[in-house]
Amino acid sequence: MKLLRDLITAACIAATYPAAVSAGVSAIDGREPERQARWQEISAYIFGDRPIEAGDDLITIEAPARAQDPALVPITVRVLRKDEVRAVHLVIDDNPSPYAAKISFGPAGDPSEIKLRVRVNDYTNVHAVAETSDGELYQTRTFVKASGGCTAPIGVSDAEALQNVGRMKMKFGGGDHPNEATLMIRHPNFSGMQINQVTRLHTPARYLDRIRVSYGEQTVFELTGDISLSSDPVIGFTYDQSENGEFTVHASDTKGVSWKGSVGAPVRMDE
Repeated sequence: MKLLRDLITAACIAATYPAAVSAGVSAIDGREPERQARWQEISAYIFGDRPIEAGDDLITIEAPARAQDPALVPITVRVLRKDEVRAVHLVIDDNPSPYAAKISFGPAGDPSEIKLRVRVNDYTNVHAVAETSDGELYQTRTFVKASGGCTAPIGVSDAEALQNVGRMKMKFGGGDHPNEATLMIRHPNFSGMQINQVTRLHTPARYLDRIRVSYGEQTVFELTGDISLSSDPVIGFTYDQSENGEFTVHASDTKGVSWKGSVGAPVRMDE
């Protein structure tokens, strides 16, 4: 009888919320209506009363169905019609601070692909919302099984975690896109929920809240972040290389400390 009730429940939920099944949500757990209500609450807080349409033909999101490490969950967002999108919003619904990041693209930006590592604190939907040039919103989502990503300890002392804070590296290539780069920034991104293994007290929150990447004189993207970004963030992105130039990265954290780094891009080979 229990199995029959579960199957009936799953069928009813799938009929009412068809996206749940396609997003990989286990409808049998009975929490899909709760998750839908949660998303409505969060989206209203972030976007107000602006309508959000289904956007699977404009934006996609990939993440592991079950995270190997909840503090380092890889997320890939792809924009299928890059010229229409000016920003991407990443929301991890059941994290303590759900609004993980907003990535706004500048003249040298190419939103075709964004890769991030994030913390996931519970079984949750993860939403990616594309904002078009005329202000319309389109969302897609996936479901991730993880637990405790925001409370997971860094693995070293706070002092060790802060060594070389702000150090940056950038590498190029490695994917299918001709202009692809990966930015790595040394920063523990303390969430404020982690226990110091020596003092047994909570380590105060301190995280990168703004990262701006420029190419020559033009902005590639500006990222506004929160505690959901992993420690030592790794950000993969694509860019528009109209001419040879230099990348400049400005980063700042919630303590008001800022860093700057520069690196030359690979020489563009015109056909």
